[in-house]
Amino acid sequence: MSDFDKKKHWENIYDTKKLDEVSWYQTTPRTSLDFIKENSVSLTTKIIDIGGGDSFLVDHLLDLGYTDITVVDISEKAIKRAKSRLGNKANKVKWIIADASNFNPPEEYDVWHDRAAFHFLTEHSEIQNYTQSAAKGLKENGTLIIGTFSKTGPLKCSGIEIKQYSEKSLTTCFLVNFNKTKSVNYNHPTPFNTTQNFVFSSFKRKN
Repeated sequence: MSDFDKKKHWENIYDTKKLDEVSWYQTTPRTSLDFIKENSVSLTTKIIDIGGGDSFLVDHLLDLGYTDITVVDISEKAIKRAKSRLGNKANKVKWIIADASNFNPPEEYDVWHDRAAFHFLTEHSEIQNYTQSAAKGLKENGTLIIGTFSKTGPLKCSGIEIKQYSEKSLTTCFLVNFNKTKSVNYNHPTPFNTTQNFVFSSFKRKN
């Protein structure tokens, strides 16, 4: 995988696929929204969405009244698409183009959300970098929300091999700096009339 250009791959995906032509497409990311609302104390909660791309999560958070939102994605084209869709609302969001496997958080957040980015990290060093970044980027008692393909989910996504997780193995990844608070499995219906099973877990950062 050392010769694989991740950024080029994802720029090509967002350059050639329409919004509803990718498997992760959701008009209403209900599970993510439920987890975030359960773990935000106010509308000023600082939220960062890792690998957010052009998903509709940011739209819903803005509509709910959240005022401090950051979206991170490796693809500049994905972010441009999200900004274009949001119009003037895009100015209320902080946008960062960065690789989740090598991300240095510029601030400390109350909620770190990641749906379907973490499972693309398959190398031990990438996973370790990510867990350290999450710990660095969250305030004490901040909440980490991770949604990944489960052990019964896909083995690949967008032509890339992924790493499947059980509730136990996902918890183990973040054991050093986090305590798990909740975990659920859910089936995501794709635009192609297939189903992808996810494990979704939340964690509290240790003091």
